Formats: sequence, structure tokens, C-alpha cells
Amino acid sequence: MSTLNVDKVDPSTGTDLEIGTSGDTITIPSGATLTTTSATLNLPTTITATTEVKTNKVSPATGTAFALGDSGDTFTVPSGATIVNSGTATGFGITQTSFLPTAAPLIVNGDMAVAQRATSSTGLTGSGYFTVDRMHWQNDTLGTWTQIQEAQTSGDAFDAGFATAFRVDCTTADASPAAADFLQFHYVLEGQDVQMFKKGTSNAETYTVAFWVKSNKTGTAQVNLYDDKSRICSGTYTISSGDTWEHKIVTFAADTTNAIDNDNSAGLEIGWALDAGSNYTSGTVATAWETKAATDESVENLSLGDSTSNDWAITGIQLEVGTYTSADLPPFRHESYGDNFSRCQRYFQQRGKVARIGYGAGSCHTSTVVSGCTIFFPVEMRATPSQSQSASTEFYLTGSGQNQVCQSDTLGNEGISTMGVTTSAVGTSLAVGNCYWLNTVDGDGYIEWSAEL
Repeated sequence: MSTLNVDKVDPSTGTDLEIGTSGDTITIPSGATLTTTSATLNLPTTITATTEVKTNKVSPATGTAFALGDSGDTFTVPSGATIVNSGTATGFGITQTSFLPTAAPLIVNGDMAVAQRATSSTGLTGSGYFTVDRMHWQNDTLGTWTQIQEAQTSGDAFDAGFATAFRVDCTTADASPAAADFLQFHYVLEGQDVQMFKKGTSNAETYTVAFWVKSNKTGTAQVNLYDDKSRICSGTYTISSGDTWEHKIVTFAADTTNAIDNDNSAGLEIGWALDAGSNYTSGTVATAWETKAATDESVENLSLGDSTSNDWAITGIQLEVGTYTSADLPPFRHESYGDNFSRCQRYFQQRGKVARIGYGAGSCHTSTVVSGCTIFFPVEMRATPSQSQSASTEFYLTGSGQNQVCQSDTLGNEGISTMGVTTSAVGTSLAVGNCYWLNTVDGDGYIEWSAEL
């Protein structure tokens, strides 16, 4: 092979210089550098895998689109190299959901799978937790309602993986609510569970609430966020088709003021406005955080209480940090039933409603009283719970050949904490020093503890 060493090669005519002919292979030895001082570097149509081209910038020949390689090509980023994106990178299969944390969802029981208290409750005229765990019904003298944990067998929500829903049906209508009447559905989160929104800081995050909803009523309704400083921010959604499951995404502004307390008390509340009197409807939808004004809480609602034909159902509730659309919303994080149930027990626990479920053993200290019957909670509760029970005649004491129905009006509460409770029960003619077991008489007896927000 001949070697020609020159400092410069000029074209013999014109201004174009051609190196080689079609089909030739031009080899740049390893370690050599190819430098161009011209505005344009014309490279071969095909660059083989063994060819290395170094340049500070590659721009599209026409338009603003640039294709890097062909379908099926493999691009290798060497170890230690960094790809920097100063614009928007698409087509890499990387989205916001690719970085979704594996932590449990912020909303406990958002798929409505757990209902410890009951699967249905009728004649509801007030507020409280009645069926599906963690779901709070707020009713101030606006109609009478039936509430159920509804099983799903078809529809878009079912196809999305939701087998149960929270549903209410109006059984006594109130077509002309008094000024102070209102009807809302609420979910409450602990302050320590929502610190990632950075509320009250210069880096405050936006909020996204997504859910599946179905009602015979169509129209626009309102969703509110409430913080623990009596502030509110609102958004709206529209039910387009009656009796049809529809997926809704509502976004809320960030708030650089009024940080949420980092504790186990109520920190953030989500409220769905369903109906109200004029005290709650005469304002404007608060699309930015503001001091809560009752007039702004139910500006848009479904007037759900105006007919006994009305119903409303919801499932698949999720709360996410940031602003999302249907194109990039993180998928709902389904939990196992056991994990979901355990998280619900932080707020509510129940023993009973199944025949002969034992609660714990204790020894008889007097001729009539069994004390020291300790019940340990399987999950530490949010706070020291309140205790309630069915009638005393739903319990009996078993032991030493005896089986006695409890005589006292209530089971004694000798000590209670977030970890458990010590109860006492009154019997008749019990043997001092013997041990007795506290049981239910039949399937209706129960004790329950609530640490709801």
C-alpha cells in the first residue's frame, strides 16, 4: 500500500473535492482525528457499526424533526456516559409513570373492597361512617339515604379492575333544601401522610385526584380540598352520560402558604359536593387556595337529593403528587385485600358479628366480675380509640363448666390504648380464681373501636 503524505488537497477544478469513488471504503485509522472547518460535513449515506463520528451538534436537514436510526436499531450508551435532556424527550418508553414509587397508595381502601361495619345501611339521615371503610358520609338534614358496598360485574370501572364501589340511593327526597342543608362525600388523610405535597413551602406541589363515578344525574359537580388551616381549593368534573361509569381527573393548585401539620390528626380532606342549600351555593368555585368560605363549597353540585330516583357511586379513588392528564396518570396501585384490610384497621376495628368469636380470657376476681380480659389489636391504631358494643346480652362468659350471659349493660373498659384494651364483664355465681372466656352469644354480638379522623 502506497502512502501519500500532504498537508492539503485542493480540487483541480471548481470547489468540490471527492475522496474515492462509489463502493470504496475510506478508513480513518484508530487514534486519528477528522477535523472539518466548513459549515457542512457531508457523510456517507450509510455509516457502518464500526464507524465513529464525533460532532458537537447534529441538526435536521429539513424541518424540525430528526430521526436517529431506523426501526429495530440498537443504540448503546457507554458506561459512565450521560444523556442530558434540555427539552422534551419522547419515544424512549420513559414517562412519569415509569418512576412511580412502589409505596402503598395515599388513599386507603380507594377500591372500596373493605367494609367492616356493614355492606349496607338504610334510613341514613345524618353523618358518619356506615359501610365502606374510610369513606365518610356528611348529611345535614338533606334527605334520607341507603348506602351500600356495591358489587360490580360489568362496566368500564369493572373492566379497569374495580369489583366494588361505594353507592348511595336517595329514599326520601328534599327538592328544596333549606339554606343550611348540605350533602357531601368525604375522605380524610393524616397530616403526616401528605407531607410530600410540600404545602407551605416555596417548592409546593400540585394535586391530582382521580376516580371512577356513576350516577343517573348528569351535569357538573365540585370536588374540594381542605387543609388543617381552614383553607380550601376546588375543581370540577362533569358526568356526561347517566348510569355509566366514567373516569374523572381533577387537578388542584399548589399552595406555598399554610403548611400542613406533620402529625396523626386530619391534615388534608377531599370532599365531593352532592347537594346543598343557598348557604353553600352562592359563591364561586375556588380554583386557587383561599380561606374557606361556606358559600364556595357547593357552587357546582348534582342536586342529588331532589328525587328518590337518584343515586351516586364512586370507586378507584387515587391522590397523586403533581399534575396529570389521562395520558400520563399513574395507574391505580391495587393492594392485596389483606394489606388493604390491615391499613383500614388503623382507623377502625371490630370483633364479632360471627357466632362464638372469642375476645380473650380473664380470671374471676370476685363472685360476679371477670376482669383482666385483654384484647390485643392486630394493628396499632391511629390514636386511642373509642369503644362501643352491641347489647350486653349478646355476650357470655365460658369456663369451668359454666356458660353465662353477661349481666352488665356494657363491657367494662379497664384500660385502652392504641395497642389494645382490657375489658371486664359481669356474670352471676362465677367461681373466684377460675378463668373465663368472653364470647358472643350469636352472630350479632360485636365490640368495635374507632380512631377515625
